[in-house]
Amino acid sequence: MAVRGKQIALFVLVVFVFYVIITDPENAAGYVQIGFEGISTAAQSIGDFFTWIANGAD
Repeated sequence: MAVRGKQIALFVLVVFVFYVIITDPENAAGYVQIGFEGISTAAQSIGDFFTWIANGAD
């Protein structure tokens, strides 16, 4: 039953994303840029953390 709920939630999310892209592509591009910036910042932070660990956690 939980799997079915997850499938429905994923379907609703995909439909919503397509709706936003179709109705307002300019803002949708901004959302994508914000998302990629967040992913980039997270990856940079993880890299900094592991560099700190590799350097002896000084």
